Amino acid sequence: MTALTPKEILGATVQMGLSKATQKTTNRIANTILAGMYIAIGGFLAIRIGLVLPWEQWGGLGKFMFGAVFPLGLMLVVICGADLFTGSCMTLTTAQCKRKIGWSQSLYSGTFAWLGNFVGAVFVAYFIAYASGIIFESAGGTMPWAAAAVNLANGKCSHPFWEAFLRGVGCNWLVCLAVYAAAASKEVSGKIAALWFPTMAFVALGMEHCIANMFFIPLAIFTGNDARYLSLVEAGKANTLSVDWGSFFTTNLVPVTLGNIVGGAVLVGMLYLLANKD
Repeated sequence: MTALTPKEILGATVQMGLSKATQKTTNRIANTILAGMYIAIGGFLAIRIGLVLPWEQWGGLGKFMFGAVFPLGLMLVVICGADLFTGSCMTLTTAQCKRKIGWSQSLYSGTFAWLGNFVGAVFVAYFIAYASGIIFESAGGTMPWAAAAVNLANGKCSHPFWEAFLRGVGCNWLVCLAVYAAAASKEVSGKIAALWFPTMAFVALGMEHCIANMFFIPLAIFTGNDARYLSLVEAGKANTLSVDWGSFFTTNLVPVTLGNIVGGAVLVGMLYLLANKD
């Protein structure tokens, strides 16, 4: 298996950042929306596979199953090509520090990626998971996936700001390490192996990814306010949704996004620039 050297990997990430910052507007729109959709698909698969095993009963096994399938989204982003905000925190940083792009280009590209990812993730949440009725499929007289989505969102929005921030730092440290490691391989099999382990780890450890949460929490808001779900709540078979759009942004999305920026830009981008400084 052909692999790049550490300095070559850094050079590849710099080139990624330059490519993202200089793409045409139409390419940028498509690439950012696609990335949000891909991460959402991985998140939806994780709900279907991992959240039917209650974590309070299954412990680490349930979390492992949830994390084991989630990496599908990042694999699609890297192998098929798309512009993911969290990965851009690293690649844009390295490109900017190497003076391949300016601060304004980095800020514009990162902001556009965040917004485009949001559109893609909410699209999948509403049309593919919610409006399709898949999230409301029943089993044993309940709607296990709907209830699981609501419980997940309630938990994600229950952390204090500082805890959510630090979970965001840890998450994107591992996500960007996955992207960084995948850049070492020129073969698809090598990229998949490099991507899977760190991505599975951040999910199973309970860390927070802002783009994944752009799918998980809106899906729970759509689901938890639907009459079909509210009938379960009234029957005592499901928990009430305690999240709204305002609390989603203030208690989760803002601190997690800030943490993701630090994790990717500082713990991976800047530290590897220092590690490979001439």
